[in-house]
Amino acid sequence: MTITRRDFVKMAAAGAAGLAAGGMGTTLAARNTSRVLGANGRVRVGIVGFSDRCRSSLLPPFLQFAKELNFEIVGVSDLWSRRRDEGVAFLKEKTGKSVAAARNNEELYEKVGVDAVIISTADFQHALLLADAVKAKCDAYVEKPFAETMADARAALKAVKESGRIVQVGSQRRSGANYLAANEYIKSGKFGPVTMVEMSWNVNQPGRWRRPALVAALKESDTDWKRYLLNRPVEAWDPRKYLEYRLFWPYSSGIPGQWMCHQIDTVHWFTDLPHPRSIVANGGIYGWKDGRQNADTLTAVFDYGPLHDPKSGFQVVYSSRMHNSAGGVKECYFSNGGMLDLDKNVVTSEGGLSQGSAAEMGMKANLLTEFKLPTEKPDTSVNTGGDPMTYSHVRNWMECVRSRKTPNADVTAGYRHAIACAMTTAAFRTGQRATFDEATQEVMAGGKVFQY
Repeated sequence: MTITRRDFVKMAAAGAAGLAAGGMGTTLAARNTSRVLGANGRVRVGIVGFSDRCRSSLLPPFLQFAKELNFEIVGVSDLWSRRRDEGVAFLKEKTGKSVAAARNNEELYEKVGVDAVIISTADFQHALLLADAVKAKCDAYVEKPFAETMADARAALKAVKESGRIVQVGSQRRSGANYLAANEYIKSGKFGPVTMVEMSWNVNQPGRWRRPALVAALKESDTDWKRYLLNRPVEAWDPRKYLEYRLFWPYSSGIPGQWMCHQIDTVHWFTDLPHPRSIVANGGIYGWKDGRQNADTLTAVFDYGPLHDPKSGFQVVYSSRMHNSAGGVKECYFSNGGMLDLDKNVVTSEGGLSQGSAAEMGMKANLLTEFKLPTEKPDTSVNTGGDPMTYSHVRNWMECVRSRKTPNADVTAGYRHAIACAMTTAAFRTGQRATFDEATQEVMAGGKVFQY
């Protein structure tokens, strides 16, 4: 579509009049028209939050596939002036092209004009910024966790469903060859009913989620603290909560939103169950006494199964610690016939019903046929720039933006892991068993709606 200078002047005047009449509160959907891409149309992408994750993990695969799939970065939106400048410089170095710098997302959508965005901001902002993006008629790749509260999750889900936009949630296991094979195997029925799942995520990294040098360099005058807070309670400026947000509730749940959401998502995927029936959780700050509010050690026990049949189902045990890495990251599914180990990428008969034990009860042995899954593994280190699953996941999103097909980790997948995370938060913070009310879509703790 070509626009004459006269048309442009008219459009600019109309946009200015709209802002004057309605202010920044006017909905983005009302001020943007849907841009329909032709087969050869280039997809203009904006970066929402030039974070470490964006720089090291999301942009490398995007830039690798951009020319082939006809995508380009045209703008960087970040509330912190330093990050905006770094984003512009990084993209200039990598692409040889200059991109626009936007102080906030309104500027990105209004002045730059984009077809899609990559959202990589603080955890609690993902859902609300996604809702803004799809209302602005943009497709989106949004990092996990999808949301930290049910109110935010519901708002984002509603906005995406009403918009029809293509949304990929950053649960990259859904694009991993070994996980795709595991999902197919379990759904085939060959594994048998899942009876237990054990998951762990253990590290020993005192600097994980810490940014002391950046905290010292950050000044309130260089950013927009009020806009950063979004719908969180108003409080005094705190550079740690801006940059080390993963350590502080309600900006992040910490372990559940950062790590558990990846692994619990595979339970929903492999079993087609929408969320846990109940959760109990315990933990605390046992290792790193650095002023953090979120636990450095957490164990959660989940009950999963059909909502209409409480007598069937299975248990999931998730544990994580940040002060001792023994055991590493593990993900094991068990059935009566053996186990599926996504750390070693094997299916084995280990623990299955042996002939001796079966004969005692007049039963037949139940032992799985052993085989290896594809050897792809997620990179769980601090720098995940080389994670092959992220490359596959970003490409899947880009291809779906083109084809308009449903991506591997769609908005429903994100909403479901948000429920599990919100339930874990409720159980941990109240010390009570958490459940989920299907009618109200609210997390319950001790028989009451959990107040975040």
